[in-house]
Parts: sequence; C-alpha cells; structure tokens
Amino acid sequence: MLWNIPNVLTLLRIVLIPVFVGIFYLPSDMASPHGMNLLAAFVFALAMLTDWLDGWLARRLQQTSAFGAFLDPVADKLMVTAALIVLVELERVGAIVALVIVGREIAISALREWMAAVGEGKRVAVALVGKFKTGFQMAAILFLLYHEPVGILDTHWIGTLLIYVAVFLTLLSMAFYVKAAWSRMTGRG
Repeated sequence: MLWNIPNVLTLLRIVLIPVFVGIFYLPSDMASPHGMNLLAAFVFALAMLTDWLDGWLARRLQQTSAFGAFLDPVADKLMVTAALIVLVELERVGAIVALVIVGREIAISALREWMAAVGEGKRVAVALVGKFKTGFQMAAILFLLYHEPVGILDTHWIGTLLIYVAVFLTLLSMAFYVKAAWSRMTGRG
C-alpha cells in the first residue's frame, strides 16, 4: 500500500524541505535572525522526528513497502542536502564539508543500486558506522542551524566539532561500503 502512515510521514519530510529553505528568505520584518534560526532548527528537528517515526511505525504496524524503502532514504538525502546548502550559504559550513557529505551519499546510493542490480545488495546494507555517521550529521546540522548560544554552550562550536566528526565517519563508512563491494567491483567476486 503506497499511502500508509509511514509513507505519508516520509512525504511530509519532503514537503518540509521548501518550508525549511524558505525560512531563511523571510523578510526581516517577519522574522529576526534569531527567529529564523530557531524556526529552521525546529523544522529540521521535526523532519528528523518523522524520519525516526516513519521507520518505527512501518515496523510496528507492519506497513513496510518497497515504495517506502525507496522514498525514505531519498527524503533523508534531500533534507540533509538542503540543510548543508543553506549552511554553506550562511557561511556556517565549508563547501568542502558539504561536498564530502553529499558526494558520499550520491556515490554510496549508486553503489547500493548497482550491487542490488547484480544480486548482492546485502553486502552493502546499512551498517552501524553509517548509523553513527547519520546521528552525528543530524546533531551537527541541528546545532549549526540554531547557531545561538544556549547558556554557556556555544552551539556553533559544538556543531562544527560534530560536523567534522560526521565528515570523518562519512569517509570511514564510504570506505566500509566500498570494501564490502570491492571484490564485485574488481570482478573477483
């Protein structure tokens, strides 16, 4: 069934992307920079929540589907890419950081698609290192979007530290997936 609750939540995440980006284009008389940061962080957090909730509900309600399995990672990658582009434009993240993260997502998605086409998709299934990468990446983006001090916490510094950890894990997870597919890529498996 295409229109179940998990898939609707995934589609909501995609619909939130232009809302999220549009926040930073609001006229200054509608929202202060602090208001924009707060609202963007809230929308991104809502998107992260729907990502967790759609997977949990799909399993809990036994509503997993091929469409949902396809759409969920697409929605995630679109939201992360939109957030990184906004953060680059706001000069809170370097373009190289964004390029490494987005480039890895494209490369690994293509690798997974190819491996599935040759009947070896299980070799490059989501691994624990990929889940850690995603967690650090989402937390980093959230801190960098908020960008305001919280008491003594410097969210920009914390977000920057977390995004560099995410970049390291991005490269590490890419190496993990390439290694898993290497024998097939070189014709030895």
